Amino acid sequence: MSLFRSVCTVSRFYIDSSTLVPGLLRFNTSNIRCFSSEKSVYAPLFAAEHWKNTLPQGKKVSAIDLALNSVVKVFTVSNKHRTFQPWQFCMQDESTGSGFVIAGRKILTNAHVVANHTSVKVRKHGSPTKYKAKVRAIGHECDLAILDIDSENFWEGMNPLELGDIPSLQEKVYVVGYPKGGDTISVTKGVVSRVELLEYSHSATELLAIQIDAAINEGNSGGPVIMGNKVAGVAFETLGCSDSIGYIIPTPVIRHFLNAVEESGQHVSFCSINLSYQNMENDQLRNHFKMSDDMTGILIKKINPLSDAHKVLKKNDAILSIDGVPIGNDSTVPFRNKERITFKHLVSMKKPCEKALLKVLRDGKEYEFNISLKPILENDINTGYNIFEDLQVKKVNGVQVHNLKHLYKLIEECCTENLLMDLEQDNIIVLNYKSAKKATSKILKKLEIPSAMSKDLQPRQLNRRRKPRELKLAGFGLSKERSVLEMLGGILLEMRKSYTRRLYEDISPVATEFLMQCFAWQPADRATASANKEEAYFIASDVLKKICSSHKGVDAVRKLPALVKRLHALVEELTRKANIEKR
Repeated sequence: MSLFRSVCTVSRFYIDSSTLVPGLLRFNTSNIRCFSSEKSVYAPLFAAEHWKNTLPQGKKVSAIDLALNSVVKVFTVSNKHRTFQPWQFCMQDESTGSGFVIAGRKILTNAHVVANHTSVKVRKHGSPTKYKAKVRAIGHECDLAILDIDSENFWEGMNPLELGDIPSLQEKVYVVGYPKGGDTISVTKGVVSRVELLEYSHSATELLAIQIDAAINEGNSGGPVIMGNKVAGVAFETLGCSDSIGYIIPTPVIRHFLNAVEESGQHVSFCSINLSYQNMENDQLRNHFKMSDDMTGILIKKINPLSDAHKVLKKNDAILSIDGVPIGNDSTVPFRNKERITFKHLVSMKKPCEKALLKVLRDGKEYEFNISLKPILENDINTGYNIFEDLQVKKVNGVQVHNLKHLYKLIEECCTENLLMDLEQDNIIVLNYKSAKKATSKILKKLEIPSAMSKDLQPRQLNRRRKPRELKLAGFGLSKERSVLEMLGGILLEMRKSYTRRLYEDISPVATEFLMQCFAWQPADRATASANKEEAYFIASDVLKKICSSHKGVDAVRKLPALVKRLHALVEELTRKANIEKR
């Protein structure tokens, strides 16, 4: 009797923790059955090789059996910036998730499982050893990540799981992972409830997702969902206010992510058509825009000015179809059998810069346009900010932004560690200034963008190929040249402090900073700048001409008591030689 009570207690513990009940507890006793869960799949926790030896001859090892040996527990140590004090880090956080082995000796898991990681380790089923893992690629949009493990011992006996297709409605699926409530592996059973586009909570990106009624709890994230003998998706989130509503990332999204990583070595963002639209279910609305009875589509409200669609599409155009697939008045397209899904799924599954053929109704006439689809310029530096679009930048580091040129100057003159931008709707973007500057060039190179800004915003570029003699100030010997440079530096320093600040802002901040750093603007420091003097001379020449061509500049020279009168004479002489007319 005491043994029976012990068995009941153990059974209750295992069920509440979503952990598998050992085979010895699976006998027909009413006292035990009251603690059981209809959605629990009881399977011995044996390795795949053991299964092959114990199964009857001719019986094929199922994906559930193999999954037990292919699913790993992921241990993550993370550290992220404080939201309201971005210059400080939050306390170190430890969390766990799930992952599974796929072809190519890779482990697939969720991006949110390893986000902001400082350390990632994995543990095999049935092993006490934790192996150090590296995050090879991470896609925050689709909430997926790939882990690499160098240890050969880890890969012994590991069987990669194969990706399958999108399951049909009411198809049985099994969620395998390491949810909270216990430390060992867990398997739960459910059915597919619906397939539609869902806003992923990790990135707020709208992508295809599958809803199931199996229990998905904390720790299940990143684990495989098995259908038949293949993987139907990756468990990643649940609906918090409801019971037994979980969501998985389907295989088309997974393959899109894996193919992008395979081709480029890193995740490439999902595409967007970059426009906002309105459904056209109202008869009067369709008649107003001259749509016939057999036409269906959506009405364009706004187009992102940076998108390729902005070149050919117009506001109040009606998009009738995409790639020959008619768009319904509710913005949906045919999916499987009699299912329908929003047309944005067709766009998101395309590769960056791939074309989409749009049939458009404009003023009663039909047109066809090939639109190049473009992704968000993703980089680790702007992780999580891809949800911000069509929002005006109000302030930069607390300073009100007047126009685009002013925005550029505020960013270039940032002297703090972090760049803080206040957007509309009380949104905030915080970027590490140095990291963002470095990431900009990488993004431009990766996506083959010729320039980060238009020509009217670009600073005057330094021509490093010019010969030294071309860099010298015309009409001056070396001694006078150095005197001009040194005293010019003094002018610039005073301008930054005093009433001539506005004039200083008209001079390239990059040029003046470089100039002052080269010479430090003290006569005793001339020798330290010898290596960069040619570049400094060239920049100084350009800056000096700007000063001399302005009444404010000449007044500044005359009013600075700290400078010798000789500087004014040199400036006047240079002005006459260059024949610059004072404005």
